[in-house]
Amino acid sequence: MTAAAAPAGRPGLLLLRRTDATFSAALRARYRVFDFYASGAPLRPFLAAAAAEPDPPRAALVVAGGAVLVDAAFMDAVPSLRCVVTTGAGVDHVDLAGCARRGVVVAGAGKIFSVDVADHAVGLLIAVLRRVSAADRYVRAGLWPAQGDYPLTSKLSGKRVGIIGLGSIGWLIAKRLEAFGCVVSYHSRAPKASVPYRYFPDAHALAADSDALVVACALNDATRRIVGRRVLDALGPGGVVVNVARGGNVDEQELIAALQEGRIAGAGLDVFENEPHVPPELRDMDNVVLTAHEAAFTEESTADLRELMIGNLEAFFSGKPLLTPVALP
Repeated sequence: MTAAAAPAGRPGLLLLRRTDATFSAALRARYRVFDFYASGAPLRPFLAAAAAEPDPPRAALVVAGGAVLVDAAFMDAVPSLRCVVTTGAGVDHVDLAGCARRGVVVAGAGKIFSVDVADHAVGLLIAVLRRVSAADRYVRAGLWPAQGDYPLTSKLSGKRVGIIGLGSIGWLIAKRLEAFGCVVSYHSRAPKASVPYRYFPDAHALAADSDALVVACALNDATRRIVGRRVLDALGPGGVVVNVARGGNVDEQELIAALQEGRIAGAGLDVFENEPHVPPELRDMDNVVLTAHEAAFTEESTADLRELMIGNLEAFFSGKPLLTPVALP
């Protein structure tokens, strides 16, 4: 295990995400850093060694997306833990009920990524409808002079777009789609007050009334595989799916089957069920646009995230309210 060379008395921090040199230096200037990825140890022995320190760490900075699960076993291994700061907007990798029982506070990324994810979602939608990636490959392969113009594609303007999840990201996606003249509808746990978009009580009804479906909801028991065969069939052979939420929100095998059988027209995917492994069937389809779970990450959002994560840690260690607390059950 690797701990930063920091003066005695600095609070201990479990670091369970990879960091660049700038962020790492900022953390090590403030805390005794117990760096999981630098340690080379398996997770359980790493946690046990940290817990055995004379002044064990009370906070953990963890990566989002499930690479490390902050579950009961994790918290049992480090009973000193009182704060979890996660670098994602989603918190499906944190046992919130367990944190509440143990008096562990949780901070997330808040709305730090919302603008970038919304931009990326609309970009994926355009890329799928206009076949941007496939047309790029067509030109690069020299097929334009040999085979003529690329086949006609479909425009975004005027499309009926359904959004699953109208939180901060879904709302920004909707606002961007309005500028294209799209008819926006949505499904969420309950209707949103003062929202000018039509509400549908379930994803199936939303899909049946949409030309494209954008998934922007949290991953939980209610939304796991919310887009399955029934929803895909309701969307229909001209329909497009974009997922910028979590891979588990879409039934990946059903999506592959729907694409292969022509039951939907295309998909734009930034997230997958078994990241970083992407099914070869998806990689081989020209009507699918793939990105590497990167919707949230730009140079600007990464810099903002560093400041927010350190701000949350400083608030915790100073006994102040977290900047972006996650509500616990």
